[in-house]
Amino acid sequence: MDRKIIVTQDNSKTLLISELNETYHSTNGAYNEAIHVFINAGIQFFPKKENLKIFEMGFGTGLNALLSSNYALNNQLQINYTSIEKYPLDMELVQELNYPQLIDNKEAESLFTLLHSSSWGKENKINPHFTLNKLKEDLASFNLDMNSFDIVFYDAFGPRVQPDLWTIESLRKMYELLVPGGILVTYCAQGQFKRNLKSLGFLVENLPGPPGKREMTRAIKPKP
Repeated sequence: MDRKIIVTQDNSKTLLISELNETYHSTNGAYNEAIHVFINAGIQFFPKKENLKIFEMGFGTGLNALLSSNYALNNQLQINYTSIEKYPLDMELVQELNYPQLIDNKEAESLFTLLHSSSWGKENKINPHFTLNKLKEDLASFNLDMNSFDIVFYDAFGPRVQPDLWTIESLRKMYELLVPGGILVTYCAQGQFKRNLKSLGFLVENLPGPPGKREMTRAIKPKP
């Protein structure tokens, strides 16, 4: 697929897939969207938990992993981060993204490079507080232990472009991955998607969305 760098409204960059008319992040602000959805509504849902296991659907640009690793370091929190990605980006494209310049951390540039250059299919100690396991897989074929993650970052392309990733069958995998009391967070607030979550047993919350979106979704796997 042909990917083109574009600048979003908060001056952070993202990628546009021209033939699909789809971007990796919100054009209203890639950086602000990731902070709002995945850090504020995701990691900060567990303010007193010192060890978090996160599963990300779609490593993509690595923005969510960068923000999570930086948050872990700043807050002395241990995060074990697993992400799947079927089509990893070339380093030439990665080096054009400006996310490290938006973070108040002099090590952000080297951290971002390390996240992308680290080995696939094995655990990589990115910093003392963050371990990354990238899997070159698609959602249909991968298998991980059930009840093993506290948070799912569901950052797949939207239902219009990849409808198979928003079906009950695909979302059931996310439900099974989560520990009881775990959460799934996503920018998507589509009605059918939320109905699918509810049919699986999730408790669905409609939260205020990031800039340019009225709502986002957080879904909680109930405790017994």
